[in-house]
Amino acid sequence: MLLIDRNIFAAFAAAEQTHWWFAARRMILRRVADAFTPARPGRSVIDIGCGVGSTLTAFHPDYACIGYDPSPDAIEFARERHPAFELHVGTGAEAAGAIAKVDVVLLNDVIEHVPDDRALLGKVVSHMKPGATLIVTVPADMKLWSPHDERMGHFRRYELAMLEGAVAGLPLEGLFMSHFMSRLYPIVRAVRVLSRLRGRASGVSGIDLSSPPRFANTLLTRIFAGEVERLLGVIRGRARPYRRGVSLIGAFRRT
Repeated sequence: MLLIDRNIFAAFAAAEQTHWWFAARRMILRRVADAFTPARPGRSVIDIGCGVGSTLTAFHPDYACIGYDPSPDAIEFARERHPAFELHVGTGAEAAGAIAKVDVVLLNDVIEHVPDDRALLGKVVSHMKPGATLIVTVPADMKLWSPHDERMGHFRRYELAMLEGAVAGLPLEGLFMSHFMSRLYPIVRAVRVLSRLRGRASGVSGIDLSSPPRFANTLLTRIFAGEVERLLGVIRGRARPYRRGVSLIGAFRRT
């Protein structure tokens, strides 16, 4: 796994509390997790590849929050901002003991960073306790491949069948799968096309991260976060999954 540059984590740490992408995404992840593993006393969550820790803020204080990331820089930023979390430098292998005890395991935008995604998933799942929930998100659609992906150390963007194949044969019950960040797909695709033409990403530190004005940020947060109702409808069998999006999300139960 290629470690992400410290400057990128610094950009994430500066943006994590308010930026529309972080804010809407963690709200969606919490609502999806609650649909399968509602919060109650004693529940715990682990974020493998936690970065600067922003996703776990959606679960605190209702869950005990644990995070692992292979980057010492990421964990340094995370510890500065989130002293209530249990945070460690390490990969899924070092996290084996913690994975075995928690109720929810998060692998959010992680498996695209390794050559063998099935091997990573297999190791994580092998340590999960029966009944625990696994939530995986990945970047979707190779049409969106751009200098952003290269700077982030991605090996691939996923189609639905690719994510299904990555978990096939593992001791998991599929709970649901859908694209998301779908409402903003046309805008993101336009930005990525422009990035490819220019040969560089549109934001800071060589990635597509920039802070819009407050009004625009609030609007983008509402648009993206508003997808959660359809995703919950998919979970309840009342809606169809999004057919395209910037990302994919899947939830699974360890058998």
